[in-house]
Amino acid sequence: MKISVIIPALNEEAGIISSLQSVTNQPGDIEVIVVDGGSTDRTRQVAQPYARVIQSEQGRGAQMNVGAQESRGEVLLFLHADSQLPPDALPQLKRVLGDPQTIGGTFMLRFDSPKFLLRLIAFFTRFRFRYFHYGDQGIFVRRAVFEQMGGFKRIPLMEDLDFFQRLHKVGRVVLLKQPVTTSARRFLKNGILQQQLLNVFLVFLYLLGVKSETLLKWYR
Repeated sequence: MKISVIIPALNEEAGIISSLQSVTNQPGDIEVIVVDGGSTDRTRQVAQPYARVIQSEQGRGAQMNVGAQESRGEVLLFLHADSQLPPDALPQLKRVLGDPQTIGGTFMLRFDSPKFLLRLIAFFTRFRFRYFHYGDQGIFVRRAVFEQMGGFKRIPLMEDLDFFQRLHKVGRVVLLKQPVTTSARRFLKNGILQQQLLNVFLVFLYLLGVKSETLLKWYR
């Protein structure tokens, strides 16, 4: 089972190497693709020793779709450039996909900060409730299912939530207990409680039908 790990990136020079090393240290048949959305730093240069680097228009959904089109794996794993896989991530992924009824899934979450509120936020990702799972945890899916779904929507925000909701309607989606470690930088910069309340509020508005273009302005 060949796995294509697709990493959308934009000005991630500082942290992308850790993400890439967490992938290239995995056993098995792996293809790593970094899709750069027009970085003005050295993201492309630092990623090249670890991955195939291609360029795309800016926008995480668009970048991930381009990466999927250029990939060759039977399974696609979408990983944020500031997130790191646990050491046994891909063997566990292959194990659950040994069941033909399973079409995809995600991992639990851990932040790279020991602060209590962040650990509390991450704690809730151990539950299967679909509104607790987003792109920074990594999303994996069988290629055939991804193509059947038409990939990610070309929207500026909530592309991960939208995709995960649609994925649940297609077939069995699993939650792996191994945590992906992601950067807490936005929480630490804006305030943990303030950022989480904003995140929850934006998800609520999106589910009510507010356009993602409007939500993006508030998120920024």
